[in-house]
Amino acid sequence: MASPPISRRRNFCIIAHIDHGKSTLADRIIEKTGGLALREMREQVLDSMDLERERGITIKAHSVRLLYTGKDGLEYEFNLIDTPGHVDFHYEVSRSLAACEGAILVVDASQGVEAQTVANAYLAVDHHLTIIPVINKIDLPNADVDSATRQITDLLGPGSGDVVKISAKTGEGVDDLLESIVQKIPHPKGEETNPARALVFDSWFDSYQGVVVLVRLFEGRLTRGQRIRLIHTEKEFEILQLGAYTPRPTSLPHLCAGEVGFVACGIKQISDARVGDTLIDAASTDRTPLSGFREVQPMVFCGLYPVDATHYELLKESLEKLALNDSAFRYEPETSQALGFGFRCGFLGFLHMEIVQERLEREYGLRLISASPTTALKIHLTDGTQFMIDNPAKLPVLSRIAKMEEPFVMGTLHVPAEFVGPVLALCEERRGIQKKIDYPSQGRVLIQYELPFQEIMFDFHDRLKSMTRGYASIEYEFIEYRESDLVKLNVLINSAPIDALSVIVHRDKSYERGRQLTAKLKEVIPRQQYEVAIQAAIGVKVVARETVKALRKDVTAKCYGGDITRKRKLLEKQKEGKKRMKRLGQIEIPQEAFLAVLKID
Repeated sequence: MASPPISRRRNFCIIAHIDHGKSTLADRIIEKTGGLALREMREQVLDSMDLERERGITIKAHSVRLLYTGKDGLEYEFNLIDTPGHVDFHYEVSRSLAACEGAILVVDASQGVEAQTVANAYLAVDHHLTIIPVINKIDLPNADVDSATRQITDLLGPGSGDVVKISAKTGEGVDDLLESIVQKIPHPKGEETNPARALVFDSWFDSYQGVVVLVRLFEGRLTRGQRIRLIHTEKEFEILQLGAYTPRPTSLPHLCAGEVGFVACGIKQISDARVGDTLIDAASTDRTPLSGFREVQPMVFCGLYPVDATHYELLKESLEKLALNDSAFRYEPETSQALGFGFRCGFLGFLHMEIVQERLEREYGLRLISASPTTALKIHLTDGTQFMIDNPAKLPVLSRIAKMEEPFVMGTLHVPAEFVGPVLALCEERRGIQKKIDYPSQGRVLIQYELPFQEIMFDFHDRLKSMTRGYASIEYEFIEYRESDLVKLNVLINSAPIDALSVIVHRDKSYERGRQLTAKLKEVIPRQQYEVAIQAAIGVKVVARETVKALRKDVTAKCYGGDITRKRKLLEKQKEGKKRMKRLGQIEIPQEAFLAVLKID
């Protein structure tokens, strides 16, 4: 593929709230520029995973190089980056934006501006990108184009330029958008004669080539056989292959300044090629990295155990393979008294956890039990030492703890005006601290709250959607760790602690949480031949208790007469048998019991 000069290159990404049509718009752009023939097209062509197609979300960033002939008759090179849409993948979105000069901000004509629309727009402004506002789904019968236009103008300001109105599904207006990309987005800057400097904005593992990295080249030139260096990992490699996706992988002799493409160097570990790292010529003396790199830290931790203990090795192999393609995923072996051998896994967020678990079950045929998810806590001991824990079982005894800190996030909620009251009540209930309320447009309210991450991790999103008929949306960003009055709530079944069900909660909510948890467990733990006591306790103090009644056989049914002592003797004999059973009996805790921890109303 002959590459046009740098003045006719356009690097841009598509950003939007979930389900506003990013991937569908990418399909139409590929189709209109002839990237794939009509017979090769399919819906969401850049979403390679079945899960991405089924859920209608983009999990991994994708890049595609296209050639477009403008109305001026000249050929332009488009490097399109389709970014993840969910708040869990905020860092990947920021790195994709750093690789571009422009962004197409897509807004659903029927939904209007939502929380992640605002967050992504601000992120694009922070990266000094040229934003092309686009209203999508204008073909829908309930589309309110005028209202969406006003909201975009209020968000970006009156100088935001013309709003392009399209239907990504039918292709209406997409030709005008392609011309806007040519006219409005500036071409990349950079000199081919300078030493090579590139940003790594995605990476994955290939069975034949090792780790493959997607890069945006800012300066210089990359060729096969060239020695390169990754600044943050301080590793050197030789380029074995490079190219671009068109969207088929196409091998190229070189990559020049301003281009986007993939580089394979035979890297064995994905941790050696982190997203956000800077790739330079190994011979270059300038080791200054590009700004914005940070270590991706998991926010949610959860124990995963095989239902069948013989599948432990299979689970281990499956986690190794998944970790090869996901640098944000962490895991380490752990043992639970109740569940046996398993792994403690770290995820970016709750959606990331669901996706990993579903992929393990679907792609590797595993049946899994997941323990209660937790956030990482910062523990300060009385002797002055401090450390992080991600498992309630690792919490030291209370007498040694000086204080505990939990992560707080800044939550930005976009809510229709009629639902403001219930949403404020929900945020206050979750220990939120109100920071701001704005009215960006008629009928819509922007609310900002500082919230403990633990409080929004489970059912916050579901409750927010249900109380606003699906119209509210939330976007959040980690701010800091803060001291909180936290306690460990243990769950005991017949006086035996079930470590996998233990949770760390705020003291003010411990009684209520314990009561809800024991009531929920009572519903899902099956009845036995003997009585089962379910208790929630803080230390030695029991804060809630429920009892699963024993299954009883009417042993007195065969007594048709005689003295009452005959019946009493039979009942006493049954009672003794049940006591013996209780001492020896093992209670099988179903997966629903662990899910119950998450689904407390």
